[in-house]
Amino acid sequence: MSQTAARARYEQFVELHRGPEPFIMPNAWDAPSALLFKEAGFKSVATSSAAFAATLGRVDGIHAVSREAHLDHAALLTSASGLPVNGDFEDGYGETPDDVRATVEAAIARGLAGIGVEDTTGDPSHPIRDFDDAVRRIEAAAAAARGRIVLTGRTDNFLWGISDLDDTIRRLEAFAEAGADVLYAPNLPGRAAVQAVVAAVAPKPVNLLVGPHDGMTLAELRAIGVRRISLGVDPYTHALGATRTAAARLVAGDLTALASDLGFGHIVELING
Repeated sequence: MSQTAARARYEQFVELHRGPEPFIMPNAWDAPSALLFKEAGFKSVATSSAAFAATLGRVDGIHAVSREAHLDHAALLTSASGLPVNGDFEDGYGETPDDVRATVEAAIARGLAGIGVEDTTGDPSHPIRDFDDAVRRIEAAAAAARGRIVLTGRTDNFLWGISDLDDTIRRLEAFAEAGADVLYAPNLPGRAAVQAVVAAVAPKPVNLLVGPHDGMTLAELRAIGVRRISLGVDPYTHALGATRTAAARLVAGDLTALASDLGFGHIVELING
């Protein structure tokens, strides 16, 4: 992969975080979905470790998908779309800070524009790493990332049912100090929590996971100061929901259930460029 092209995608991704408006970064799960997002006008896409794991019949967050498999997946989205791709790389795929650094180096070599590193453990009985361990891992990631890939430092407290906003902010502040370029805490419980996180790590940008039932508008998120919006598994589950609806109609005998305004010929055209 051309390092010149990779550098250009990195710089484009950096600029998106500096623009006057928050930007939406949809999470693709395969090459055609990335191409459809590009066709719609999105300037970057992300992987979703949960959606990718599901496409393989596996469960996210327990190291069921290897680092190499996720690197291949993210590189495919990059080469297919030509867009800056942010990799959702679980806990950085490694037990030690050096392992996390190696993952960041590998992502840079594969042409990714961004990478996220969580403070998760892969162990549901103890899902969140101790504070000092989590910070050391972000420090190692930042040492490799600086000026070459956008690093998102992420804490999954609320995602795992740990409703501790003070600890969440403490972690995000430490990740920002350690060198993370973007900060992220999925499943924040409402507007006040989002405002508190944005204020705590300013001027660094915040990524917010937004779902269709969260109730906040783009204008409200702009006013709060959110810089980047991701969608997680929702694009994938939306597609599966349409499939489930059609399947129910098909099994009942409705042979028109798969009618669509999207023909496969258009997908071929997108693939061929």
